[in-house]
Amino acid sequence: MRIFGLALGLAMALAAPVTALSIPSNGKLNFDVVRKGKDIGDHSYRFSGTTAALTVKVTTDIVVKVPLIRTTAYSFRHASVESWKNGKLMQLSSTTDDDGDPHQLQTANKGALPASLWNDDILRSGKLMNTIDGTLMNIRAADLGMETVKTRRGSISAHHYRLSGGLARDLWYDAAGNLAQVAFKADDGSTVMYIRK
Repeated sequence: MRIFGLALGLAMALAAPVTALSIPSNGKLNFDVVRKGKDIGDHSYRFSGTTAALTVKVTTDIVVKVPLIRTTAYSFRHASVESWKNGKLMQLSSTTDDDGDPHQLQTANKGALPASLWNDDILRSGKLMNTIDGTLMNIRAADLGMETVKTRRGSISAHHYRLSGGLARDLWYDAAGNLAQVAFKADDGSTVMYIRK
């Protein structure tokens, strides 16, 4: 059961610098990964440095258990490091274990933004780079307007966008441009949500 085959492990870099990087003031974003009402893991971002020289560390750790017997049905672990200079991705490295299928990636700027999703400039980029294997994906973004989303700290107003094409994701960004929520369909048809802590 490959719930996370396309997970958040995607990365891109624009050929030209992005207009503005959306960096949370506390330097981190943390999410619970939820499927069928159950918490199945964690997804997080850590930001260090400034927009002139920024490092972004992304980690995902997911385990899906079979009900009753509690055997692991699926697991996904991903860690990546993005190095940015003056708003432009310079280097991306990642290691991924997709349910026993290992991947390693080390790449420079491929002319697209990372599909790690934290940077709302992806909505205007037109293509993204997969952070697991480095492939480029053409995407379209539809603006679905403002909505109220629930976080672990209460409800917030967020702008809803829908990505389609090479990557299908529903994304919500808060007023500061920071990622507030993610939703997508797993391979088994269930909905996976990233709910901000």
